[in-house]
Amino acid sequence: MDSGWIPPDVDGQRASVARVYDFLLGGGHNFASDRDLATGLLRIEPRARELAQANRAFLRRAVRELAAAGVTQFVDIGSGIPTQGNVHEIAQAVDPGARVVYVDNDDVAVAHSRSILAGDENTAVIQADMRRPGALLRDPELNRVVDLTRPVAFLLVAALHMLTDDDDPAGVVAALREACAPGGYLVISHFTHEAEPGKSAAIGKLYDRATSPMVARSHAEILRFFDGWDLLDPGLVYVPLWRPEGGEVDGRPERFLVFGGVGRRP
Repeated sequence: MDSGWIPPDVDGQRASVARVYDFLLGGGHNFASDRDLATGLLRIEPRARELAQANRAFLRRAVRELAAAGVTQFVDIGSGIPTQGNVHEIAQAVDPGARVVYVDNDDVAVAHSRSILAGDENTAVIQADMRRPGALLRDPELNRVVDLTRPVAFLLVAALHMLTDDDDPAGVVAALREACAPGGYLVISHFTHEAEPGKSAAIGKLYDRATSPMVARSHAEILRFFDGWDLLDPGLVYVPLWRPEGGEVDGRPERFLVFGGVGRRP
């Protein structure tokens, strides 16, 4: 295996949520520990790859919709390892001048993102912890690329369920809301236990072995993250139901175990 993508001092002994997700999406930037956890996940949920793809498809649809609505600035928090259909590719296909900041705390995600985006003045990659949103929002590279006095779309796609209640995810979202100019947006997808509580609990226990947890929350708990935002139609729904392309909807959308929604800052 080509090890050129591995940053120095990366801990490959403990599975990383970003690298497990990369494996499920068919990527090659993962270690044996990540593949072992993903194998366990596939035993619990044989459709885990399909679920990961559905979450990624939700991200693409949301970004495309917001770019078409005139949003030109995106901050993707918990962006993970780059894969096909990245935020800047989707947004810039609508508006070539769209500006995107990727934020992650995973060394591999940050290093690989920087390598493929080197020289692109309309994008930036910063290594930061979303549990400290104040420091994130003050980052000089973020502020070089986006103007927080103008509308920004903050993306928290498959991110907040990596925070425990002690990490204060509601406080993270509140800080983003306060920093967001009117007309900006919040995009969230989040793991839930509502449809299959036993399976969700088993997945959560499995992720105790990873660098970040997988905290399942109820529809009501996830909906509260949108306090202070105007939720767009169709509301907070299972990800295949959020503005599906071609009008096709899976017959059992609840089996995807993830709610998604988009809110606008009034």
